[in-house]
Amino acid sequence: MTRPGTAGPPAPEDPPVTGGPPPSEESLPSEESLPPTERRNPASTGLDRLGTAELLALINREDAGVPRAVAAALPAIEALVEAGLAALARGGRVHYFGAGSSGRAALADAAELLPTYGVGPETVRPHLAGGPAAGRTADEAAEDRADGADTADVRAGDLVIGISASGRTAYVGAALTHGRAAGAVTALLSGDPAAPLAAHADLHIVLATGPEVVTGSTRMKAATAQKLTLNMFSTALMVRTGHTWSNLMVTASAGNAKLHRRAVRTLSLACGVPAAEAERALRACAGRTATALVSLLAGVGPEAAGAALREAQGLPLAAVRRLAAPAAAPVVHDPEDPS
Repeated sequence: MTRPGTAGPPAPEDPPVTGGPPPSEESLPSEESLPPTERRNPASTGLDRLGTAELLALINREDAGVPRAVAAALPAIEALVEAGLAALARGGRVHYFGAGSSGRAALADAAELLPTYGVGPETVRPHLAGGPAAGRTADEAAEDRADGADTADVRAGDLVIGISASGRTAYVGAALTHGRAAGAVTALLSGDPAAPLAAHADLHIVLATGPEVVTGSTRMKAATAQKLTLNMFSTALMVRTGHTWSNLMVTASAGNAKLHRRAVRTLSLACGVPAAEAERALRACAGRTATALVSLLAGVGPEAAGAALREAQGLPLAAVRRLAAPAAAPVVHDPEDPS
């Protein structure tokens, strides 16, 4: 099937160059010398002659390989999570550094931690080449900036994670170099097992998504793999540091109607109390879900629950143990379970 209105024989795989002499062999790098994410994808050379349904099917087939690429990197992602936990345990922070699509994926991941877990840049700090404005409007030149100026707040004991599909981005390279010089642990997420920037990283997480459907458009498979990986990393970091109760978000914001309803349901499930009681506790604790959870489970007022949370660095399980000293972790109640 061809796009409506097209006719004639298929277009050649490499259309002739017009407007000047063809490039010499020396002027173009070989495919093998390019990062995998910059190579041409043989499955999509006829892309511009496909109808909409075929085009979407092709993109979908290529996207199906992304979870497999992430799965292959799970051991390296585990090591990254452990490095993040170690950094937080010694009072450090996690820093994301990226440019373009990679940086925007990192920016989005870090931004979501505040409403989801009550965790902000004091714990996970994103750095985007070109600054916050590049999150709205692409600043392509910013990725070539290699002065390391954005690393001024990196300290010894931090974890610096550079995200670069090609493994060659100057901005990310500067972050890794300056981070290592400051005494931080460094890690690289890339799509190239032979990424040059890996020489500046203690950990290299390879997301081998291969060539894109549109050559070099790393906002597609490469960025999707980065998003999946960063989601896994930050979620595991939050779970392992006590920001969930079972699989419930108990340090989340209740700042709008939807989140308030979710907080009431969370408290009801976690504490085994009717929704009305959970609602009263949440209001008594000024909408702070974690404080209400500790108050209900430990049987104390909002002030005592809040004080225990502060002593426990905001972690509900540790706060409940301080107040109630249970023999085991409290049971999460599920009203749908008749047992």
